[in-house]
Amino acid sequence: VNISILIVAVVIFLLVLHHNFLSLSDFLKRELSDSSPLGLQPIDFIPAAPQRLVDESNDKEISVVIAASDERLGGAIAAMNSIYHHTRSNVVFHIVTLNDTVDHLRLWLSGTALKNMRYRILDFDPRVLEGKVQVDPQKADTFKPLTFARFYLPSLVPHAEKVIYVDDDVIVQDDILELYNTPLKPGHAAAFSDDCDSTTSKVAVRGAGNQYNYIGFLDYKKETIRKLAMKANTCSFNPGVFIANLTEWKLQNITKQLEKWMALNVVEELYSKTLAGSITTPPLLIVFYKQHSSIDPMWNVRHLGSSAGKRYSPQFVKAAKLLHWNGHFKPWGRTASYAEVWEKWYVPDPTGKFNLIRRHSEAYEAK
Repeated sequence: VNISILIVAVVIFLLVLHHNFLSLSDFLKRELSDSSPLGLQPIDFIPAAPQRLVDESNDKEISVVIAASDERLGGAIAAMNSIYHHTRSNVVFHIVTLNDTVDHLRLWLSGTALKNMRYRILDFDPRVLEGKVQVDPQKADTFKPLTFARFYLPSLVPHAEKVIYVDDDVIVQDDILELYNTPLKPGHAAAFSDDCDSTTSKVAVRGAGNQYNYIGFLDYKKETIRKLAMKANTCSFNPGVFIANLTEWKLQNITKQLEKWMALNVVEELYSKTLAGSITTPPLLIVFYKQHSSIDPMWNVRHLGSSAGKRYSPQFVKAAKLLHWNGHFKPWGRTASYAEVWEKWYVPDPTGKFNLIRRHSEAYEAK
């Protein structure tokens, strides 16, 4: 009897030990999955949902990815604030930044009215772009590695099936849940706002430059581009706001495809040098050629930063679901059109650092 009891005790002990080992193994896997070989390292995360969400039993998590460089940090803060205050959904912000910006960002978020937002800060390692981006030594200061963060969405948000990406120069005026629920066609990894949509073509194109078709971004004199058989007059799309189906993104290996065209451009200079200045858009145009869904154009009303003048009526700006100040004139410089709309959502920098950047921006734009 004693031997039987001893054997049972040993078996129970081994089962408990095995269970604990499996739990530890799962924990370690989760920890390791949060670290990416691409250099995207999580820094912190606030897991508790705001009480207003708990009370409504709204557990649908919406992942929003936004890049936040130090010199434009106020833009990202205003964008997140506008999203947060226009939804009752459980939004989690995945803020991609560089290592030297982390402390400033954390202080800004924790020391202001934004402290109840759910967020995760990710440190982007620019070394992942080595050999994929050609940087002019004379213009090295203008190179913005964070503009490529959107290429690495599965590494940024590894456990999400779907994410929204937004630039830092936007203001959201409606519930982001509506944008999140945009239907994507089967086999499509992303949905963008086409540059030939009714809003752009009827209201925004005049004076903004010829950046609304493929020839504005790609050099059709190059044989590699011609072999793709992409029509030069194909309508381009804006990658400053889009929805990504990460399941399809991974299945189609979109990140590797984008990196391939980045590396080819370094060798063959495939991007247009005359019409469009973006070095982020061309690889996206190639990879998603006629393979993307569309978002409602009112969810990316853009070109507010193309000039200091007002190209939209106040009524139209009020009706827009998302305002986008793409272009030279950013709303934190005050000379952009409808900067007062952006100002409503800006949360002052507790360190005062961004105020100095704003004054510098205003002085630059005044010249």
